[in-house]
Amino acid sequence: MATPAPQELIPQDKVFAEIKRVSDFSFDKTVAQVFDDMVSRSVPFYAEIQRMLTELTAHFATKGSKIYDLGCSTGTTLALVHDTLPVSAQLCGIDNSAEMLQRCRQKLAMRGLDDVVELRQDDLDGAIKIDNASVVLLVLTLMFVRPLNREKLVRSIYAGMNKGACLLVVEKVLGEGSVFNRLFIERYYEFKRRMGYSDLEIAQKREALENVQVPYRVGENRDLLLGAGFREVDVFFKWYNFAGFVAIK
Repeated sequence: MATPAPQELIPQDKVFAEIKRVSDFSFDKTVAQVFDDMVSRSVPFYAEIQRMLTELTAHFATKGSKIYDLGCSTGTTLALVHDTLPVSAQLCGIDNSAEMLQRCRQKLAMRGLDDVVELRQDDLDGAIKIDNASVVLLVLTLMFVRPLNREKLVRSIYAGMNKGACLLVVEKVLGEGSVFNRLFIERYYEFKRRMGYSDLEIAQKREALENVQVPYRVGENRDLLLGAGFREVDVFFKWYNFAGFVAIK
């Protein structure tokens, strides 16, 4: 049984609470400090998605293999996977933000996992080198990769995975048509208001993300995964404009 992790005081996200000249969103020191609060209040059913990811990872993980979290941010998923993993496997986290990796190291150290998880800074906007992977996670990551580079990234992930391995992808998605897209976005902004964000915060973050985050439709994500060679792809989670995909090699 895993030892309960010490409680960490999580700073509240107030990044967009004041009127300012909005620049492109970046996973810098300011965002890294409040990221755990930001993501838990910005992604519907975030805790349940994490639980589902750990269940699926536990199912597909094989002894002696590697489990990669690409865009590992502050290490939430890595810590949860470690606590529920039924076999001995190497955990590897990769992120292109030095500030996010620093927060990740701090969180893992608090849980006594700093010598258990391998962390690496690498550019995810293109091909990535991985090997012997039984599970790869892309949790709210692919939508920040430039569309022209996504196929290259997914194909490189596929190449480093073992047969029967799975890729788990969680993404913000577009509606299949303009009517549904508007409807889903309206429902999402109402969710954010319920989570305590003001209209100013919602508007300024939307502006900051406009040129940085490029979501696909569910069908486009499915086609991307199938086109890279995955033999089976399904949706394991869906809430308006958020979706989770599982793809098997």
